[in-house]
Amino acid sequence: MLISLDWVHDSKVLLGLFNPLRRKKHQVSADGAYDTRERYEVIAKKNAKPAISPRSNATMWEAEHPCNDATTALHNGKIEEWKVENDYHKRSLSETAMYRWKQLMGAKLTFRNYNAQAGEVYAGIKALNKLTGLGLPQRESFVG
Repeated sequence: MLISLDWVHDSKVLLGLFNPLRRKKHQVSADGAYDTRERYEVIAKKNAKPAISPRSNATMWEAEHPCNDATTALHNGKIEEWKVENDYHKRSLSETAMYRWKQLMGAKLTFRNYNAQAGEVYAGIKALNKLTGLGLPQRESFVG
């Protein structure tokens, strides 16, 4: 679990997300906020494949840089194909988890103290995992 302060941009804590992980990560999928040299370097150090959607004003980097494929796809109008080829859609799983969190636990933390907030988040994660373990709703198909 990693909690950042509200004035710290999510992309700045990327290395902190990697450090406690004991297993190898094969791919990192992220939005355009992570489209920086520093983030690509962090991902490369962990021997993971970057699947970062380029910013709308992205330009080509040095030859053979991993971001060039996405940038080329963006400029050629084929970014959706790039996303499918690179399993970028898996990123939505974490987005869905955060949506569930905010719907069930609320969008804001109630405690002011950082350590208390960490405990509040941990308790929320335990509750969310318990609810998920009970089963996710099944979508019914209606004929009509």
